[in-house]
Amino acid sequence: MQIGDIKVRVTVVTVAVFLFFMVVIAVYVLATGDVYALYWAVPAAVMMLLIPMALNYMSQKQYASLVPMYEAEAKNARIREINLNRLGEVVRIKGVVERVYFQFLNRPQYLVADRTGEISVKMFTSPLEDVQNGDVVEVLGIVVKRYIMTGDAVVNCVSIRKIKNDQQS
Repeated sequence: MQIGDIKVRVTVVTVAVFLFFMVVIAVYVLATGDVYALYWAVPAAVMMLLIPMALNYMSQKQYASLVPMYEAEAKNARIREINLNRLGEVVRIKGVVERVYFQFLNRPQYLVADRTGEISVKMFTSPLEDVQNGDVVEVLGIVVKRYIMTGDAVVNCVSIRKIKNDQQS
């Protein structure tokens, strides 16, 4: 579904849970003949779709509002330059997506590489574009630790967009 310029996405898990409960409701109504249960059961099941959609919309809208600020203060960086000394710094990296994880949960994580190395790029909402293995991308994000208190440096992504191969440097 599209709201303005934001494409709202529902995860496969959310749809599976919705369908499961619709089947449970149908079996209950057929087994008991209690059609009045539909007055509360169907709206409750629909809310299992609407709430994740609303949360996805709000997070994408928030991320979209952060992009201009990140573009203004981002420093171009090579992947090998990103380390724990740059925590909290807004960076722009360009590279090739080597792996994509958790895209089906609308919380994708990418392994992005350039000629100097590779780094994990985490995004906590679905990106505007579908990014797959082999795509050349530009990432805007902030350097954070992989885990809250420990771990290596990763990029918490605000924007990931495809670019043409000749723009990669």
